[in-house]
Amino acid sequence: MEPIIALENVSFSYKINETHEVSVLKDVSFSIFPGEYVAIIGHNGSGKSTLSKHLNGLLTPGSGDVWIRGHNTKDASRKLDIRKAVGMVFQHPDNQIVATIVEEDVAFGLENIGVPREEMKQRIDEALEIVKMSEFRKRPPHHLSGGQKQRVAIAGVLAMQPDCIVFDESTSMLDTFGRNEVLQVMRKMNTMGMTIITVTHRMSEAAEADRIIVVEDGKIVMDGKPGDIFKHKEVLMELQLDIPAVSQIAEMVHNQIPNFSKELIQEEELINEVKRVSKARSGEVV
Repeated sequence: MEPIIALENVSFSYKINETHEVSVLKDVSFSIFPGEYVAIIGHNGSGKSTLSKHLNGLLTPGSGDVWIRGHNTKDASRKLDIRKAVGMVFQHPDNQIVATIVEEDVAFGLENIGVPREEMKQRIDEALEIVKMSEFRKRPPHHLSGGQKQRVAIAGVLAMQPDCIVFDESTSMLDTFGRNEVLQVMRKMNTMGMTIITVTHRMSEAAEADRIIVVEDGKIVMDGKPGDIFKHKEVLMELQLDIPAVSQIAEMVHNQIPNFSKELIQEEELINEVKRVSKARSGEVV
């Protein structure tokens, strides 16, 4: 299977002045494949957000290459193809919302690439339905909650029909309810076959992914399934990261009830384990 995104020995520095620059990414290589749900995590300043901006050509490497559907992001003539393949949703939805009515905002990108009117209408309808914002299509975006605004921003990217969407700290400014709204949309899109990459510092969000890439000092230091990554609690603590709250709870219960699994990372797993152990302790067959 060919990757959607492939990074090959990517390094990048921000120029401070004529004589000084700060190295942010250092010889980074990995690939993202169709249908994956990948979380990129790291503490503030680790380089994860700079990395995310390389995933659809917003930034280009100082050395090395980023390939999007076979197109090198250094090739300026392929920028449109690259942006069509990989969309981005940013931290602040207000920075992506440009129109005064929800459906007009979703249409904005489609108008820019010349999508025919009838097809545009269909894409808008489908995108708003996926993010459950159809009933708000005639509303001004500034009347919406933070989570609703973020869903409108996602709809605008979805309407472009990319192969992959990168969420760059897209839930960090939202309350719990708004964050859950966006996470539900991300899960739904992934079950529909879309490749999802989320850049986050929230371990509970990373636990939702199929794969976690850990960034530290501009390098990839861990890459694997969430269950495998979160087993390395001491390593994560050294990287100024933590394990999900669910894992912490499971470990505390395990210390009191040894047959209660401590290898849990998601709420549903915790609930099912509580049910299993409760039945076992009451003498039921499980």
